[in-house]
Amino acid sequence: MPAEPPPTTPTPRPDPVQPADDDAREAARRLLGGARHGALAVLEPGTGHPLASRAAVALDADGAPLVLLSALSAHFGALEADARCALLVGEPGAGDPLAHPRLTVIGTARRLGRDGPDAARVRARWLAAHPKAALYVDFADFAFWRLEPERGSLNGGFGRAYRLGPADLLAAPGGG
Repeated sequence: MPAEPPPTTPTPRPDPVQPADDDAREAARRLLGGARHGALAVLEPGTGHPLASRAAVALDADGAPLVLLSALSAHFGALEADARCALLVGEPGAGDPLAHPRLTVIGTARRLGRDGPDAARVRARWLAAHPKAALYVDFADFAFWRLEPERGSLNGGFGRAYRLGPADLLAAPGGG
């Protein structure tokens, strides 16, 4: 009986994801800055399943994403239960949607108080980006949430993937 060949160790695949460079940082900030909405992903209370919903987006002075959510929405309660979240921004254009850049910001959400030190600034920034929100921004069931980036994943199109840290996503001091 012939002997079995010795087991082979698979050759590790090279990591296709690159560290951030200046072009990746610029592309990520451009995607965030141009986003008026994105897919907000949270963890559903009770099940832990992912839950994604479209949410309007604006940026705080330092480039951190802001969302305005109603307490009636599923993602509001989910963030209260577990602040971990992700926000996907980027619009597909003509042709293959996977050929267009997109950015996922992964982090935690922090609910901002209506009377806190940031309230007037955040409200003004929101209304500058979403003027029609003046109709409901002050409703009692709405609250602003600031997404504190922990990392990001930029897919710049086929073969162009980057890992980003918080400093890669946020604007330089004085840049807001």
